[in-house]
Amino acid sequence: MTERPVVIGVDSSTQSTKAAVVDAETGALLGLGRAPHTVTGDDGARESDPDQWWTALTRAVAEGLRHAAVPPAAVTGIAVAGQQHGLVVLDGGGRPLRPALLWNDTRSAPQAAALTTALGGPGAWLARTGSVPVAAVTAAKWEWLRAHEPATADRTAAVRLPHDFLTERLCGAAVTDPGDASGTCWYDTARSAYDRGVLDLLGLDPALLPAVAPTGAARAGTLTRTAAEALGLPAGIAVAAGTGDNMAAAVGLGLGVHGLLDHPVVSLGTSGTVFAATRTRPASPGISGFAAADGGYLPLGCTLNCTLAVDRIAGLLGLDREDAAPGDGLVLLPYLDGERTPDLPHATGLLTGLRHTTTPRALLGAAYEGAVFTVLRALDELLAACGLDPAEQSVRDRPLRLIGGGAGGRAWTDTVRRLSGRPVVVPAAGELVALGAAALAAAAATGGDPVALAAGWPAATGETLPPVPRDEETWSRIATVLDRAAPTLLS
Repeated sequence: MTERPVVIGVDSSTQSTKAAVVDAETGALLGLGRAPHTVTGDDGARESDPDQWWTALTRAVAEGLRHAAVPPAAVTGIAVAGQQHGLVVLDGGGRPLRPALLWNDTRSAPQAAALTTALGGPGAWLARTGSVPVAAVTAAKWEWLRAHEPATADRTAAVRLPHDFLTERLCGAAVTDPGDASGTCWYDTARSAYDRGVLDLLGLDPALLPAVAPTGAARAGTLTRTAAEALGLPAGIAVAAGTGDNMAAAVGLGLGVHGLLDHPVVSLGTSGTVFAATRTRPASPGISGFAAADGGYLPLGCTLNCTLAVDRIAGLLGLDREDAAPGDGLVLLPYLDGERTPDLPHATGLLTGLRHTTTPRALLGAAYEGAVFTVLRALDELLAACGLDPAEQSVRDRPLRLIGGGAGGRAWTDTVRRLSGRPVVVPAAGELVALGAAALAAAAATGGDPVALAAGWPAATGETLPPVPRDEETWSRIATVLDRAAPTLLS
């Protein structure tokens, strides 16, 4: 009896690694392994040791295979989707010179502002890279390294994104993809190439960067013998170029040039993100004009403060995360780690509207409302960047696809429905990043199209929750407070 082919999709996120063992033909999730990461730093610093990502990957793959109860010989491909933007600097032997600077490290905000000015302002960046530098992007982090640790920058023999680092460990080839490369702010999404003028501005030798594969499903190479021994897999299986986590989630949902277009996604995780697949190259200063993993575009808005920030408020109040009530006249903007959309990297939290009658449950509900408002306002800006009018009824009738850890929480789902007034689809699958990576792996192994493949898998289907009347009073209250406070209190 011939074993059905399986593939492995890896989601290497900020907090953990997940490895999904997936039936390459049906998309069925056969097994899932997990291993945690450690993030260190305070006062805006967020760092991780890249070597721990590799250790976590090997552990997660082993656990996934054990749960799937399939022989390693059935595995035909593997792909990594990783947290975007992080800066990994390596020596000549491929060893990390320091901990990776993560996407949510806000120390590079001054460098982002200086870079914006140096190239001629936001318009120049949008024309060349599709995005305006913010603290998160890799270009700003490289500038921070040059300014604060010049000896390390001088010793750097290779610059990688987190998923590039892991892909290179798997196959020995220095390869990235257009999707994750577009988050660096040194990749030109119009020409599908590194921008030499931006690299010159950064003092960054292009020889230090990985080659850019045509898509995330392109075969970067094959699994080396050393990596195969570490993972317990056959040497020589296909290793896809992989992509960033948001791009992989889009693939897992069947969004792309060969699937659904302009269907907005709200992801509630460590960060809150909104994105949509489009054929139109977006250009908006408040939105990251990313490339997608399949050759299209994936404009994205990102907020730093989402599930972790609200959980922190719940912890301070001694409440369970689900024990929330509507905010009852309160406004709580939980900008505990600065903010990205809107671009307020030095922001702190803001609470207003307290009364003697205020309850802890209402305070927690206000935190949910503040976080969801910020995400949904970013969504309106994203839709406008795609050439759509967010206020038009036909646009408002399009369902939101709600994913990420928060999508499984009643309080998150209820708040999104109440503040958006839109239908909400909660996909049945909870590991869309890993499943999207698995589709990239399957396409690398067979030469197929990953979006078309994933569109036929059951991952993107799920319950559709009907719209409820939009809570205009709460929306207007939060908008008024944020718009007044942003120029003075939050930056």
